[in-house]
Amino acid sequence: MVKITDVARRAGVSPSTVSYALSGKRPISDATRRRVQAAVVELGYRADAGRTPPGRRSRVLALAVPMRSGIHLPVMTQFAVSVVTAARAHDHDVLLLTHGDGEEGIGRVADAGLADAVIVTDVQLQDARLPLLRSRSVPSVLVGVPAEPDGLTCVDLDFRAAGELCVDHLARLGHRVVALVGSPPEVYVRRTAFARRLVEGFTAAADRNGLTSAVHPCGTGRDDARAVAARLLRELPALTAVVVHNEPLLDPLVDAFGHLGLRVPRDLSLTAVCPAPVAAAARVPLTSVAVPSAELGSRAVRLLMRKLSGAPVPGATLLPPRLTERASTAPCGDRP
Repeated sequence: MVKITDVARRAGVSPSTVSYALSGKRPISDATRRRVQAAVVELGYRADAGRTPPGRRSRVLALAVPMRSGIHLPVMTQFAVSVVTAARAHDHDVLLLTHGDGEEGIGRVADAGLADAVIVTDVQLQDARLPLLRSRSVPSVLVGVPAEPDGLTCVDLDFRAAGELCVDHLARLGHRVVALVGSPPEVYVRRTAFARRLVEGFTAAADRNGLTSAVHPCGTGRDDARAVAARLLRELPALTAVVVHNEPLLDPLVDAFGHLGLRVPRDLSLTAVCPAPVAAAARVPLTSVAVPSAELGSRAVRLLMRKLSGAPVPGATLLPPRLTERASTAPCGDRP
């Protein structure tokens, strides 16, 4: 069966442009429309081929999980499993979309009626998928909050509040110099919403408490952990507390600081933003703000079910962060 992506490839345009050219929903230049029409005739494309008949549901939810660098797969896997489990409870299956930018897959699903609704992850502040979601009738829920969420349904942990909560905890313990070891650099380059908002909260709370602070994106390997630990101590020799928003680095950072003569929590307090089981199972059980991946997945499905039933839903749902104290934080003392 000829697909809209085949037409787009032959015409040298994006799938969304093919859709606009065929539907007339947006203005398309005459030259582009002619190329699209020629490709449609040449390939024998039928826009309604494979479409779910009007008035009938596919009983499928699409889950857009773009496989981009910097995404931590264990967390995303936990989230995806929770979506599948919640969807099955509502007698729906889940179609996984993993294309890097996500626009093509979402457009194909929407145009062909392959899914009743779509869940979108790895949301960026200025996300290229938003115009597509706003222009289609397929209901959607974003796991993440873009810079301009008007007209969209979003759910996420309140990452700004999470960053503030970590710093406020450390400030109460007497720490005056703190650092954030953040996600990989490419996550910030993409302006990924959750990472940017955690930095905002961390910085705002550090300024409010009168703390000296620094933010360092970091890769996920042991060499990255050693490099960032050494850099932090060069730049902030009085450093006594670190917030980590980079799950694979948790144990490697404890080791890296240990090799530099700092033990957790005697010399250095460590706080993490990560799933609770990961924090509890770390070599030194970590004080942490939990990332509730499973709850986010089930919430997203419930919101979609409400939208499909015609019930009203809130524009944005931010889950409040909760900090659990464990063995990795302690009152600040004078470091030798």
